[in-house]
Amino acid sequence: MTQPDYSYEQAARAKGFLRIAGVDEVGRGPLAGPVTAAAVILDAEAIPEGLNDSKKLSLKRREALEADIFGSAEVAIAHASVEEIDSLNILRASHLAMERAVAALDPPPDYLLIDGNLIPKGLTQPAEEVVKGDGKSVSIAAASIVAKLARDKVMVDLAQQFPGYGWEKNAGYPSKQHRDALVELGVTPHHRRSFKPVHNILYQE
Repeated sequence: MTQPDYSYEQAARAKGFLRIAGVDEVGRGPLAGPVTAAAVILDAEAIPEGLNDSKKLSLKRREALEADIFGSAEVAIAHASVEEIDSLNILRASHLAMERAVAALDPPPDYLLIDGNLIPKGLTQPAEEVVKGDGKSVSIAAASIVAKLARDKVMVDLAQQFPGYGWEKNAGYPSKQHRDALVELGVTPHHRRSFKPVHNILYQE
């Protein structure tokens, strides 16, 4: 298994950029909850060991790395709400969350490594897109870990207010428990009405 490394960051540094942020988002697929993004500027002298795509790490490993990231890097986290997802669409909302995370870094980064194949149009810094970047760039991997844990915490909190959907385990993704609960318990204010399984329950013929 290939590990992400610092080569994308080094290439940017070779061009004279110093504050290089990795940016990633999580939560495009769930039926409920916000989409969450993180922007992380790693300290080149103190890169946490074992950074990888958050999906490839156990919860325990993610939490240990999160502590290391917050201890050594500059981190910003931002969300786009369910209302924004429904009014804009999920791609634009996830880009909005990325733009907010980048804007929350102070002082701002001067170069961005964006996970995916599109650069959000609201970003003003020089940027490059990195497809499957959380498996290639340590900065994007760090952002993926921070964003995932932040969003999971939001969903655990929401699960206490709206029990039965299993959000504390499925994070709002369409698991069987979640889909069954949608039919039995109905749609909550935190469900994405523009997503087909939710839309279909709201507008049953």
